[in-house]
Amino acid sequence: MRFDIYGQFEVEVVQENGQWVVYRMEGGSKSREYEIVIPAGLNASGVLAFLDDAYFEFAESGERVTQLE
Repeated sequence: MRFDIYGQFEVEVVQENGQWVVYRMEGGSKSREYEIVIPAGLNASGVLAFLDDAYFEFAESGERVTQLE
């Protein structure tokens, strides 16, 4: 799943070995976000809400994290 983080950058979230793993996508490169640890039991909407909480410092009033795919 790909998410737009407040228009600042995108992340890709995939399951690897039963765990959610977050990759930051910028400038054609992909790097793992080790500091973002998503609980394994969350579904897609839960992941979106978790990312919204995790990256709140990037938000301006009224902005939201949105799922791209």
